[in-house]
Amino acid sequence: MENNNSSGNFSNNNKNNKPKKGFNFLWIYGILAVVFIASTVFGGTKSAEEIDKGKLITLLRDKDVEKIDLVNGEVAEIYLNEDGLNKYFPNDKSGAFSLSPNYTLRIGSVERFEQDIEEAQEGFENPVYPHMVKRHNWGSEIFSWIFPLLLIFGFWFLIIRMMGRGNGPGGGGQIFNIGKSQAKLYDNESDVKVTFKDVAGLEEAKEEVVEVVDFLKNPKKYTRLGGKIPKGVLLVGPPGTGKTLLAKSVAGEANVPFFSISGSDFVEMFVGVGASRVRDLFKQAKEKSPSIIFIDEIDAIGRARSKSPMSGGNDERESTLNQLLTEMDGFGTNSGVIVIAATNRADILDKALMRAGRFDRQIYVELPDLIGRKEIFEVHMRKLKLADDVSVEFLAKQTPGFSGADIANVCNEAALMAARRSKDAIEKQDFLDAIDRIVGGLEKKNKVITDSEKKVIAFHEAGHATTSWLLEFAHPLVKVTIVPRGKALGAAWYLPNERQITTKEQMYHEMIATLGGRAAEQLVFGHISTGALSDLEKVTKQATAMVAYYGLDERIGNRSYYDSTGQQDYALTKPFSDKTAEIIDEQVSKLIESAYQEALRILGENLDGLTQLANKLIDKEVVFGDDLEMIFGKRPWVKEEIDFPKESQKTTDDGQQSDKNSDSSDNVSEENTKNINTEESQN
Repeated sequence: MENNNSSGNFSNNNKNNKPKKGFNFLWIYGILAVVFIASTVFGGTKSAEEIDKGKLITLLRDKDVEKIDLVNGEVAEIYLNEDGLNKYFPNDKSGAFSLSPNYTLRIGSVERFEQDIEEAQEGFENPVYPHMVKRHNWGSEIFSWIFPLLLIFGFWFLIIRMMGRGNGPGGGGQIFNIGKSQAKLYDNESDVKVTFKDVAGLEEAKEEVVEVVDFLKNPKKYTRLGGKIPKGVLLVGPPGTGKTLLAKSVAGEANVPFFSISGSDFVEMFVGVGASRVRDLFKQAKEKSPSIIFIDEIDAIGRARSKSPMSGGNDERESTLNQLLTEMDGFGTNSGVIVIAATNRADILDKALMRAGRFDRQIYVELPDLIGRKEIFEVHMRKLKLADDVSVEFLAKQTPGFSGADIANVCNEAALMAARRSKDAIEKQDFLDAIDRIVGGLEKKNKVITDSEKKVIAFHEAGHATTSWLLEFAHPLVKVTIVPRGKALGAAWYLPNERQITTKEQMYHEMIATLGGRAAEQLVFGHISTGALSDLEKVTKQATAMVAYYGLDERIGNRSYYDSTGQQDYALTKPFSDKTAEIIDEQVSKLIESAYQEALRILGENLDGLTQLANKLIDKEVVFGDDLEMIFGKRPWVKEEIDFPKESQKTTDDGQQSDKNSDSSDNVSEENTKNINTEESQN
């Protein structure tokens, strides 16, 4: 594989390999239409005037008729003599020499017609009798048969052509391009502006992809040591982390043809089309070798093949996968063709697809860390007009767990908010409001909440804030509010530590803080409400994970019933016995109740601070971390100073200054999921 094959000669080969434009069948339709119109308007002889039987009798009695031809027993053609022509067509000098009839008459019965002619010429010496004529209009008869067939064929051809529209060039073995590949080709002449400079926060993944591109550009650098080009690169990661963007940057950087297609494009209602499109795709790629094939969302066709005999033996998706496996590492060779695929469900992919020799490299594209988020913010802020108070590092700290797509959404939402408020530049507050909007939902200012409900919500949120502040391993609270957002009647924002592993004590303290809202209602009012739905859901899932998945329960022991392959979701039986299920339920219940009692104890010992914080929430609707520090003091476990936001006036959506120092947060988010504690109302 020489370097000049992918540089100098590529453009020439690309121009020579351009598909020629095929014959356009619309020309045939146009020609048929012109012939039909011409034959209708200009074809044939001049049509004669149609008369009634009374006019014919008058002509016969005046002896103006030369002859009468009875055509096929249906139409009588009347020819006038010289006297008749002079009488009825005095200005037509060519009428005497015309071979066409002067008048026509449609008859019903031949016998009755002949009888009327005889009666009109009774007593004449030389009467005119009709001549029987058999005449065939071959053109009209043939056209009456052919035109409906042409119409049906044209309609059918149009439907098939529309079904196959958009298919790429190449031989698919199917009629009307239905089996041809739908991959979009990017090459030197394509307008692909995404480069590696536009990809931020993915340094490790980008390094792997850069090496693949470098291998295509400088193959001798690697082949001189005996290395071989990797056949497949699989990008795995959560949604929005930049897998497709990374592939787009490869298309912008590589000087080789780049075929982009989605996994769902192989799936069709016709049997065998998916496998045919796979063959056609690799055929095109080999013709333009060296080249790259990018398959987005490969799990659409790469899902593990079913082992159940009930699924049938002619599954379209499985035949497509089998063809893909054969093309990637079958008996034939695909030298110079690299397959890059992206998915967020690598656990459900077929094992044969994941083995070495097919996807040799698996690149995990994870959620960005603090440095990565800072770089992503810098990329998306290039085209934004920013105010002087905007700090990229500050915004990166306030968005833990955000993906690249989430950060792009924050920047766009901040720009929209600044434009809605008629600002000349995007300020820091616009970014903070955008984060609140994305994580918590739209602020509902007109939602009717009674004073008693507002008091319950305030103590509930104060319970969350108090327990999280007084627990060592709970996430430090940054802002708590009772302003309704989305479905939530109140919310608490935390700044989680970006840790890679979590201990049992840390998870237990998070459960206590989550149950602090319901414990505050029980402690203050003596009853509980339905507002802790999301809290109970979160705690139940967390306790179940601790007992059944992470092996953090002493009674269950060091066992885990988690299935990383995802096959357990489709199983009809559980991986444990009914007795073990009872033990799991019992231990989960004990763990949750223990956390709830601990929350009651902490709030009971700090009831004055809880009441003071709740009253402040009722008065101001929003309380920040520095307010909790004034009430409870500094957290003794915090080693670094937390940059709590200060209260500042913000502008409302109509551009006017708000009197309340509310909803001005400097943070959002729960670790890796951007969750917030919300209290949902129940009907």
